[in-house]
Amino acid sequence: MLDRNVLYTAYFTKDKLVHHHINSFNEFIDRGLQKVIDEVGIIETNIEDTYVRLGRIHVDRPMVREADGSVERLYPNDARLRNLTYSSPIKLEMTIVEGEREKDMVDAEIGTLPIMLMSKVCNMVDLSAEEMVTYGEDPMDPGGYFVVNGSERVIMTLEDLAPNKILVEFNQRYDENIEVAKVFSQRQGYRSLVIVERGKKSILEVSFPSVSGRLNFVTLVRALGMETDMDIVKAVSDNPEIIKFMLENLEEAEVSTNDEALEKIGSRVAAGQAKEYQRKRATYVLDRYLLPHIGVDEGDRYAKSLFLARMAEACFELALNHRGEDDKDHYSNKRLKLSGDLMEDLFRVAFNRLTRDIKYQLERASMRNRDLNVITTVRADVLTERMIHPLATGNWVGGRTGVSQLLDRTDYMAALSHLRRVISPLSRSQPHFEARDLHATQWGRICPSETPEGPNCGLVKNFAQAVELSKGTEDYEDVRRMLYEMGVIPMGDYGG
Repeated sequence: MLDRNVLYTAYFTKDKLVHHHINSFNEFIDRGLQKVIDEVGIIETNIEDTYVRLGRIHVDRPMVREADGSVERLYPNDARLRNLTYSSPIKLEMTIVEGEREKDMVDAEIGTLPIMLMSKVCNMVDLSAEEMVTYGEDPMDPGGYFVVNGSERVIMTLEDLAPNKILVEFNQRYDENIEVAKVFSQRQGYRSLVIVERGKKSILEVSFPSVSGRLNFVTLVRALGMETDMDIVKAVSDNPEIIKFMLENLEEAEVSTNDEALEKIGSRVAAGQAKEYQRKRATYVLDRYLLPHIGVDEGDRYAKSLFLARMAEACFELALNHRGEDDKDHYSNKRLKLSGDLMEDLFRVAFNRLTRDIKYQLERASMRNRDLNVITTVRADVLTERMIHPLATGNWVGGRTGVSQLLDRTDYMAALSHLRRVISPLSRSQPHFEARDLHATQWGRICPSETPEGPNCGLVKNFAQAVELSKGTEDYEDVRRMLYEMGVIPMGDYGG
C-alpha cells in the first residue's frame, strides 16, 4: 500500500515551494555564465595581432564595500534596511595576447551579479534556523527572489511557445485557408521565425528574417545544397500524394542549380549590388538567419534543407487531412522560461556591451602608447548597471516588460503564490478565449482556480502544488549517440 506520508513530505515542504527558481538560478551560476563566456571566446581589437582571451568565470559570496574601503559579507536583511543590492562580484580570467606573446592570466572583476536568496552562493544557504534569526531572517522564508536597491524583486516565470518545434495551422488569406508550418528557431538568445506555407497551385513558399517577402521553397533548398529533383522529393516524403504535390513544385521551379539559386536569393537580399557581393550576402543570410538553431556554419546547410523538407511534409499532410492543426494551448507545445534562463539572456546582452567597452578602452590606451593592462581597461559598472537596472524596473532585454515584480508581502501565502506565478506573453487587450480557457493538459501542472479576475484572467496562472519542472538540454550529442545505439539511421546515410 502507498505510504501517503512519503508523498506529503516530498511535496508539502518549504524546500519544494520555490525549488524551480533556485535550481534554475544555480544552473545559471554553474553553467549559464560560462556558456556565455565560451560563446564569445575572445575579444578582438583593431590593434594589430592583439586580442583578449577569456577563461573561467566564477562568482564570490555577496559582499559590500563600506565607506572606509573595507569589504564585508552582506546579508539580505542588511541589504533591505540599507537600500543595497544583494549582489556578488564576478571574476573572469582574462589575458592579453600580443602576436606570439601572451601575458599572464589575471582574475579581473567584471561587475556584480544580483544573487537569489537561498541559492548556492547566498550567504544564508548553510545557516541554521537560529543563525538565520540572528541575521534578521525568517527561517520559514523560502527564498527564490532578489533584493535590489532594498526592494524584494521576483522574476516571473514566462510561458511561451516551444522553440525549435514545427507547428502547423491554417491561416486565412484572400478568403481561403492556407496551410502553414512554422518554427521559432532559437539560438543564444536570438529568435528567428521561419514559415513554410502552401500557396496557390500547391507551390511552397518560405519566409524568414532579413529577407523581404517569400522565397520559393525549391530555390531555397537548392541554394542550401540539395540540387537534384530526386533528392528534394525523397527528402520531403515517399507518400505518392505528397510526391504529386512536389512534382508540381519542381515543374514551377525558378532555378535548376545551386549557383542559380544563390544568384536568385542574392538579387533579393542585395538588389542593385555587384554579383560577387550578392552571392556573399545570400550565403551570410542563409547561414545566420535561416534556422539558426541547427547551426550558423556552411556545413550546416544540408541539415537545414532536410529540416525545411520536414516542414514542407507537415504542410502537405495538413492539406491532405493526414494530420490536424497543432493546438497552441496544449502544454506539450509550451516551454517555461525560469529566472536562470532570463538572467542568462540579461547577462549575454550585458557582457556583449562590456566586451565592446573593453575593446574601445584597449584601443584608446594603445593610441596613447600606454602599456595594455586588462585590470585597468575593465569598467565593472558597465556590466553591473545592465544587470541591476532591468531587475529594478522589470524592463527586460527583448522589449519585455513586467518580467521582475515587487514581491507581494501581504502575507506568507501571497508571497508563496507570487513566487509560483506563470505569465503568458499574449496581449491583455485581445479576447484570446482559447488561451484563457482551462486546458486538459494543465492537469497537475497549473492550478485550475487561482487566476485573477479582469483582463489578466487565464493569462496569469499559478503552479499546481505537486508540479515538477524538467529541464531541456542543448547537449544534443548525447541524444544523437543514444539514437544511434537504438538503431536510428540519419537520412543522410540513405543518400537522401
